[in-house]
Amino acid sequence: MKIKLQKKDLIYALQKVQGIITTKSTLPIISYILLTTQEDILQINATDLDIGIKCRIPMENIESGGICLPARRFFEIIRELPFDDLEITTKKNNLTNIKTKSCEFKIIGLNPEEFPKLPEFKEGQCVKIKSEILKKAISLTSFAVSLDETRYILNGILLYFYGNNFNMVATDGKRLAIKKEELHESINKEIKIIVPIKAIRELERNLEDTEEVLLVFGKNQIGFELGNINIISRLIEGDFPDYQQVIPVEVPHKVIVNRQLFLGAIRRAALLTTPDYQAVKLEVFKNKLVVSKSTPDIGESYEELSVEYEGKEMLIGFNPDYLIDVFKNLEDENIAFELTESEKPAVIRKSDYIYIVLPMRLG
Repeated sequence: MKIKLQKKDLIYALQKVQGIITTKSTLPIISYILLTTQEDILQINATDLDIGIKCRIPMENIESGGICLPARRFFEIIRELPFDDLEITTKKNNLTNIKTKSCEFKIIGLNPEEFPKLPEFKEGQCVKIKSEILKKAISLTSFAVSLDETRYILNGILLYFYGNNFNMVATDGKRLAIKKEELHESINKEIKIIVPIKAIRELERNLEDTEEVLLVFGKNQIGFELGNINIISRLIEGDFPDYQQVIPVEVPHKVIVNRQLFLGAIRRAALLTTPDYQAVKLEVFKNKLVVSKSTPDIGESYEELSVEYEGKEMLIGFNPDYLIDVFKNLEDENIAFELTESEKPAVIRKSDYIYIVLPMRLG
């Protein structure tokens, strides 16, 4: 292989694939990246065996070929090179020369045949979604994914496609987030898949680079095509909990809060939390909400907010992080917060979004 290309293009591609590369595996090859030539395009592949990423950049192809190079070291070398014009040449023994006008590196690579092959999606159902819609859906659900590996079904986000509708759902057992969207086109069958949170994070990281994402469904896998970047992920196998059953009936009396003021009050109260004393106290009165926190040996906080509320007075506790996560990602000026009893979940309910959070015991 012998190619010429621009440093800025190569840095761009290497940054795109770095996120999934691991050095902790017992399989050394997955700490490498695969470079292959395709006419005047250089394709760079990375994988951790669960997720794969392909990124394509322009180059001048002098001699076709491929090479596996150690990902971190190669990236660090390219990043520090002084000039933008690069020439990369591989020899038969996988020795690779990286040259600029005044600088040269030689690093030892591996045979490209050793690199795990990423799946190809030859046939399968496809769905197109606008990037901004996908990005918003991820921001309003991904924080509710469980990080407890013993509950592996909850370690990802459910994507549910039916007709011309699309739901994104996440839960960790203590909260539930559901974002609903409409598709521009109908699909001919229901699709329910659970995408691991690591793949969702990689997708979110790359959504800025394209206006539209093509989702391609394979057997136990999904592909996301974003212009010159492809992300391929295994799916989590199993049945996601029936989340429709736990959505409470809507209540007439809601606490209408200013989102920014409430978010600020919760953040301030959270400054006094400890692992043993997590819950922040909310006291609801007619047109008034008190946010307070008392932690032994630490201190106390107390803050009053004006709200719209005509229901009964109530005292309820919450993990402040579970409120901060949702209030910082919503964009509405005012939020309707449904509270019924101190032991029952609170609900934020919009036409296209539902967030349910369980209370915490106070004291």
